[in-house]
Amino acid sequence: MPTSTPDTTATPVVSFHDILSDDGTHVRAWTNDPEGVIDGPTVVLCNGLGTNAYLWPALLDPDCGVRVVSWNHRGVGGSERPADKRHVEIEHFVEDGLSVMDHFGIDRAVLMGWSMGVNTMFELAVRHPERVAGLFAVAGVPGDTFRTMLAPFRLPHPVARLITIGACRLGRLTGWAVSPITTRLPIGPRTIALITHSGFMFPVADPELAAIGIEEFIKTPVQWYAHIALGTSKHARVSLSGIEVPTRFVAATYDVLAGARDMARAADRLRDADYFELRGSHFIQLEQPDRVHDLLLEFLEKVGVRAA
Repeated sequence: MPTSTPDTTATPVVSFHDILSDDGTHVRAWTNDPEGVIDGPTVVLCNGLGTNAYLWPALLDPDCGVRVVSWNHRGVGGSERPADKRHVEIEHFVEDGLSVMDHFGIDRAVLMGWSMGVNTMFELAVRHPERVAGLFAVAGVPGDTFRTMLAPFRLPHPVARLITIGACRLGRLTGWAVSPITTRLPIGPRTIALITHSGFMFPVADPELAAIGIEEFIKTPVQWYAHIALGTSKHARVSLSGIEVPTRFVAATYDVLAGARDMARAADRLRDADYFELRGSHFIQLEQPDRVHDLLLEFLEKVGVRAA
């Protein structure tokens, strides 16, 4: 069973716990319900690679009606790097997710994934179907993610995979030179304005919270982020034939990191799935938080889950 040590740096809306994953790696878990007062179903969030709680503004509203538990990836946000540096693949994130569920006493729940977290939640559902009540995928595909990147440029899948993996390898080799700069960059209103008008991210509903989330994200050295990204790139497309639970895909039309058309095709491969496409980028939950949250609440009602 995982062990836990509450983190004294808890905020009014997020509390942290250090838990022990199966291979001995300490992982920092978090919840949006520090006092245990949210009256609503529990959702396990498999977050985007290297990201954090502050990139989900709707979930940090005390009246969101959803109890969320999640964790920070290995080597990110207080989670330690594994002793074996190869232990940063999707299978290890699945084990982290199960350890988080065990720590919070969650036998079965709806899983929500964003970006590479969609890989994690589908892999968990295939390996441990008894733990999963439903799957809510935001801007992500069930495996072989790198081939779906750069979709707005309409590149052939093998070319997209070659380019994106090449970029990660370059980042792992050269990150030591740029990380001293990137990890200290101040993130303020001007930076947010620049990022959200770049085409990579669209204007967000809560620029202040987005700044906190991005500032937290860039604390991870580039070379480590590239290393864990390369680890996840090994994850092949998941066979969906065994997925029996309700599933919902929420895609973004201009997403350069998870192709909307690939998400639609994945939805077509499932027996009980629906698909929604919103106008936005890979960061659709920042750009249209209320819309994404409404789709989540509607899905939870459809699944009929109760609080854990």
